[in-house]
Amino acid sequence: MSDLPVELKYAASHEWVRLEGDGTAVIGITDPAQAALGDVVYVELPEEGADIDAGAGVAVVESVKAASDIYSPVTGAVIEINPVLEEQPEVINQSPYADGWLFRVKLSSHNELDDMLDSDEYLLSIEED
Repeated sequence: MSDLPVELKYAASHEWVRLEGDGTAVIGITDPAQAALGDVVYVELPEEGADIDAGAGVAVVESVKAASDIYSPVTGAVIEINPVLEEQPEVINQSPYADGWLFRVKLSSHNELDDMLDSDEYLLSIEED
């Protein structure tokens, strides 16, 4: 199993959140999630400016194996999407925690991050699956 960045928060649905210094959050999918999907060939991201709710389906990642819904781990407004993914969706496979991020959110509340998993808890949750 790959090493997980300890500075991130994780959702049981396999998304990660990185809190930025300006109070926004960057969202992506975990390395184990991209590995299970296989080669990513298309990504449908939320619209910039869209209000999203924690737990709601907000994006779709399609691979050669299947399409998978991506759920927002936080509530807020989408302020940026990753423009690289439109032309190069495979970046999610190559760099899920850096270049393969999905979108950035202006958080409604930071409290939701308290309910998310740390890297050790996420590893335990995927080992139990």
